[in-house]
Order: sequence, then structure tokens, then C-alpha cells
Amino acid sequence: MELKLTKPICFFDLETTGTNVAKDRIVEIAILKVYPNGNKESKTWLVNPEMEIPAEVIAVHGITNEKVANEPTFKQLSKEIYSLIKDSDLAGFNSDRFDIPLLAEEMLRADVDFDMKSMVSVDVQTIFHKMEKRTLGAAYKFYCDKDLTDAHSAAADTNATYEVLKAQLDRYPELENNVKKLSEFTTRKQSLDFAGFIAKNKQGEPVFTFGKHKGKLVNEVLDNEPGYFGWILNADFPLYTKKVLTQLKLSKFNNKLS
Repeated sequence: MELKLTKPICFFDLETTGTNVAKDRIVEIAILKVYPNGNKESKTWLVNPEMEIPAEVIAVHGITNEKVANEPTFKQLSKEIYSLIKDSDLAGFNSDRFDIPLLAEEMLRADVDFDMKSMVSVDVQTIFHKMEKRTLGAAYKFYCDKDLTDAHSAAADTNATYEVLKAQLDRYPELENNVKKLSEFTTRKQSLDFAGFIAKNKQGEPVFTFGKHKGKLVNEVLDNEPGYFGWILNADFPLYTKKVLTQLKLSKFNNKLS
């Protein structure tokens, strides 16, 4: 089943130096942009991460330090990549928990003010886990009856993810062929930041989801322990988390003035 689109959607996949959203960097990014008329545009970039790729990570995706040594940095590519995705929704496999948060970090480090206010995201892995609970390779075999022979190649994973989502729509009639509805189905929780450190409670109020203030209202913590804000800004949290917390603090300050 082909996707019913009202705007373009970009399926994307990252290969990285590791799994720490705040510290690790992109070494390869592939984007498959699908337009409402069915046209597709595909681009893949190797990226110099400006840091060493650990041997255990190279063993997974096969991208060596030598291979990316003369490639452009993410900052050099950021405007081209953002231009491709800025008018689109986003989709990927485990993208809500990893690829989108890491992409946001790289964009902010490159001084691109990336946010998801005009986008929704569809995490194809979440559909798969809710329905079948397997991996991308198994999903590709299960839904498409194909072997993912080039797994951990960003381009191969991106195309497989696109095919799996279309097959999922064929297999599950209860899934509505609408990107906004698919996004709602694949959203695990109402996080305000991509990494999930700040979320909304049942009343729709921002709360911390970690540490000693887990479950507490952000505004109450900022009132009762002002130094906590500075600690987060100076600690090893994702840039997007810091951006969201700063926006909440400024909003609180402006409300007091009004």
C-alpha cells in the first residue's frame, strides 16, 4: 500500500560513532524523501565526525576512520540536509528514541535551529514492536519476504524501513494510512524533548522524568531549587533538552511579568 501523504516524508537512517545522543556523532546519513505524488529523492552522505570511531562500532557498520577522514563535517553539510527535510515529516526505524534526537543535536551544534513544531514523526520500529516485536532484518523478512543483506548501511536500512511501513499498512487494516495518525500510534510518551528527560503529565504539565526530581513539575523545581537549571545546562545533557528547559524557564519568567 502506498502512503497517503499531504506533505513529503523523509525516511532517514544514521550510522554513528556510538549510541550516546549527547556525545556521539554522525558518520553516515541517508535520506529517502517521498513526495505526495509518489516521486522519490534519495541522498546519502559520509560525514567526518571529528572524533575517533571506536573499533567495536566499526565492526558493526564498517565505516572506518580512514573512510571519513576527507569527508565534509556535519556542520558543512547541515544546511543542505536541513533544506531537504525542513518541509517534511520524518520517519525511521527506532528514530524517535535515537536518530531524531541525535540529528537534532548535530543540527544545534551546527547552529541550525532545528525543531519538530511543523513536523510529525513515524517510528516504524514501534509499529513492528507493538504488532510483532522483532528487529529490522526480521521485519524486512517478515513483511516483505526479503533478506536485508546490507544491514547497517544507512541507505539499505532507509529503503528497507520505507518498504516495511508500506507492508505494515497492507497487513494491519487497523492502521490508518495517515502520517499524523501513524505518528500518534508510534509515539511512546509525550516528551517535550527528543531524549525524554522532560515530558507532560496527565494534566499536560511539564515534568522531569529522571533523577531526584522524577515526576515533579518543572516549574516547581525551578522555583524551589533555582540551581537545578544551571546544573542541567552545565551537565552532559543533550542540547535539545537544554533548549526546551530554557524555553520553559523563559516562558515562566514572561508569565510573571505579564
